[in-house]
Amino acid sequence: MVYQGNRITVTMLEDGIANMHYNAENESVNKFDAETTKQFGEVVTALEKADDVKGLIVTSGKGVFIAGADITEFVASFKKSESEIREWGIKVNDTFNRFEDLPFPKVAAINGAAMGGGCEMTLVCEYRVMSDKAIIGLPETQLGILPGFGGTVRSTRIIGIDNALELIATGAPKKALAALKLGLVDATVPADDLQDAAIDLVKKCISGELDWQAKREEKLNPVKLNQLEQAMAFNSAKGMIFAKANPKQYPAPAIAIEAIEKHVNLPRDKAIEVEAAGFAKAAKTPQAESLVGLFLSDQLVKKLAKQHGKIAHEINEAAVLGAGIMGGGIAYQAASKGLPIIMKDIKSEQLDLGMGEASKLLGKMVDRGKMTPAKMGETLSRIRPTLNYGDFAETDIVIEAVVENPNVKRAVLKEVEGLVKDDCILASNTSTISITFLAEALERPENFVGMHFFNPVHRMPLVEVIRGEKSSEEAVATTVALASKMGKVPVVVNDCPGFLVNRVLFPYFGAFDLLLKQGADFAHVDKVMEKFGWPMGPAYLIDVVGLDTGVHGAEVMAEGFPDRMKPDYKGAIELLYENKRLGQKNGVGFYKYEMDKRGKPKKVADEATYELLKTTTDSEKQEFDDQAIIDRTMIAFCNETVRCLEDNIVSTPAEADMAMIMGVGFPPFRGGPCRYVDQMGLENYLALCEKYAYLGKAYEAPQKIRDMAAAGETFYATA
Repeated sequence: MVYQGNRITVTMLEDGIANMHYNAENESVNKFDAETTKQFGEVVTALEKADDVKGLIVTSGKGVFIAGADITEFVASFKKSESEIREWGIKVNDTFNRFEDLPFPKVAAINGAAMGGGCEMTLVCEYRVMSDKAIIGLPETQLGILPGFGGTVRSTRIIGIDNALELIATGAPKKALAALKLGLVDATVPADDLQDAAIDLVKKCISGELDWQAKREEKLNPVKLNQLEQAMAFNSAKGMIFAKANPKQYPAPAIAIEAIEKHVNLPRDKAIEVEAAGFAKAAKTPQAESLVGLFLSDQLVKKLAKQHGKIAHEINEAAVLGAGIMGGGIAYQAASKGLPIIMKDIKSEQLDLGMGEASKLLGKMVDRGKMTPAKMGETLSRIRPTLNYGDFAETDIVIEAVVENPNVKRAVLKEVEGLVKDDCILASNTSTISITFLAEALERPENFVGMHFFNPVHRMPLVEVIRGEKSSEEAVATTVALASKMGKVPVVVNDCPGFLVNRVLFPYFGAFDLLLKQGADFAHVDKVMEKFGWPMGPAYLIDVVGLDTGVHGAEVMAEGFPDRMKPDYKGAIELLYENKRLGQKNGVGFYKYEMDKRGKPKKVADEATYELLKTTTDSEKQEFDDQAIIDRTMIAFCNETVRCLEDNIVSTPAEADMAMIMGVGFPPFRGGPCRYVDQMGLENYLALCEKYAYLGKAYEAPQKIRDMAAAGETFYATA
């Protein structure tokens, strides 16, 4: 035994070959937390003193090779100064450098995901052999930072500048064959052969069959490209990367490129110092704080879903009532994740529509090479279209997705309740109608919940699981488990008009309507909010949602929250709806829609919209600068999010933020409405609310904000 720790052990195998084995006790995965980093340093010291080691393999005792650094430790670390973070980076890298410099060859045996720091651990080895089931990558820019354990330095020297920039800037993991093609790994083998293959590589290095010193040497020296070739590589990469990620919104890729440009002509140790400075610079951006926080919130939401799963009923078969676009999307999602599902409707043409929707989505996967035609057929076979309830006796959960009409929904739910087993869960895919109200028609209201999917189902990750007054915990838990099984992220909320997401969204639309009434240009508002980070501005968004849907939702919200969601004027959205402008669904809303070359609707300006809006615009028009537009719309949005926390509609700021990002596209780099308020500072946010309070109740700060500001609290702990 060369070294024994509770994270890493080093044992001797045969012929002077050592096995450095990552297997963290009482942990589900290996990761570079503080203790692992400490033990890694001790391992290197032990290996530096071990005269009998001729070569070494790096292995993992977990299904994941090494998941990367411990993100939970980042929050505290990033509170340090930029210079302190830089010095920490240099210190940690000293251990990686010493490991790389050991006087014998090293081979990483990558059995599972080697991400971030896990990938960087493999790069300090001379060779990498990878299981054909593993993945590898440097996803740090997705967290607003960049690789900090030498990843930007070694990757450029191993796979070239252009490939390294693409790997780092996108953060996308590579499967085994793709990694082999890039040169990121040297061989791929079946999982069962992995350790033997790694040992074989080490033996070839020891015997001199492989020149491992040359492999190391290329990582210690500057990149072997002349200045012209370097300029071409950087310029082409910048064009591609900046077209996908706005550097002002997501600065990490730009900082990574800047660091790489500075260090590609430097030897390793000097290059590492440049990387450490870039890492520290990125770590101190608000985007890094938001994106790391978002990752932690995502982990919390998934943890809560797992806890619900402990008391969930088993789900072997589901059913969906209503076979339109939504029903077909739900059926597709279930079937694509291996869950058999019945799709019921009263009209055969609707069943054809639903099956057509599922076939279309699967066909696109076949076209993209992500699914074989045989797999498509197998998936479609899991969907059983039917015009009757004959097969419902053994169904575990039924999702109702008929028209958004309370009377129709109550009748359908009452009918199906009498045809399913007593413990079958009924779930309504309603976007606005009270779950408690719908439950009044049922004999077993404890088995009834809301299950709100977002359109399009296959793209939108969020599912709101709504708890009515009489919904049992088992019913909620089973619905959460179903959402997870379908590949969705469930957030449990309590019942109220609009639930969580729509309740928050409609004050945002209300703020938009008020801006237009007072003279703002809807196209300008869209541009401002898209520059702020929304995937589409409010005019474009309501066009996509449908102005008829918007008007119906606004009526529900006005009835539920008249103090702040019932305007005393006719807004632009209602006016356009009355003029039969429904948005994309009939080709004209705020914008006109024309089909582009790919057959997708493209928005174009429409002078007729401006003529119509003149009838709802105040005679005394106001001029609005960009910041006023942002402040007014975001105050209404954030205030209602906080009120949902006040009213216990949603339990935690993390769940609220995740719901807004996944449900309506709140800018991820801003971390969600609660984190946005935190970053602004509660005192500053309160002052902003007071500035605009004259506009109405929607702009007045909730009591929770006042109380938190007075107590010096934040939504997320800063310690």
